[in-house]
Amino acid sequence: MQATLPAKLIEYTEIAPEVRHFVFEAVGMDDVKFTPGQFVALSDTIGDKKITRAYSIASAPSGTNRFELCINLVPDGKFTPRLFALQPGESVSMQPPLGGFILRKPVRDSVMIATGTGVAPFRSMMRHHFCSGNGANGPRFDLLFGVRHEPHLYYRDEFETLQQEQPDHFQFWPTVTRPEPGYTGPSGRVTAHLDKVIHGRRDIDVYLCGLKDMVNDVRQTLLDQGFDKSQVKYERYD
Repeated sequence: MQATLPAKLIEYTEIAPEVRHFVFEAVGMDDVKFTPGQFVALSDTIGDKKITRAYSIASAPSGTNRFELCINLVPDGKFTPRLFALQPGESVSMQPPLGGFILRKPVRDSVMIATGTGVAPFRSMMRHHFCSGNGANGPRFDLLFGVRHEPHLYYRDEFETLQQEQPDHFQFWPTVTRPEPGYTGPSGRVTAHLDKVIHGRRDIDVYLCGLKDMVNDVRQTLLDQGFDKSQVKYERYD
């Protein structure tokens, strides 16, 4: 079992109804080393029971002891109410980052498909990739991001800015399943937009992160279309 250490909350921001962007510091570490796409396991004793939950890191490695998470409140959940009650300066326990949901090597043109907070590891990957000077000559990434309501398109401004800055290497495809009156963007489930995002290609990698039903449906669709299992990496949140 890996040793635990305190994860101190530095700040949080409400980025959508009942969704927060958290910034933590790993107390006792100078540098939280991780590969974009990995997760941290946070834990605390609630009542008389230790509860542990894993959350994908939403930030790129920074060479510091800080890391960021995107978490939605589950009102009747066992752990997220504790996190949402946490105030800056308070801590929970953490284990060092783990996980194999990372970009394949060598990195090639890829499609990333997320629902909800499943977009967090893709934010980490894209921030790291394009801040490392790989954008101009690197592969192309398409991010298909599905949510129920438009306000839950987390980090939308960041992704739209990245698309403007890297038009040949990054494309953002948001879609909303329950659009409000006046919404004029793409709508429907991510499965309805697969063909236009994949562009008929079979020489790419596809990464899926989100709720189980979405991941299973899209993965099976891709396999039925001729993708090899090795081309489709996934992480399910439930």
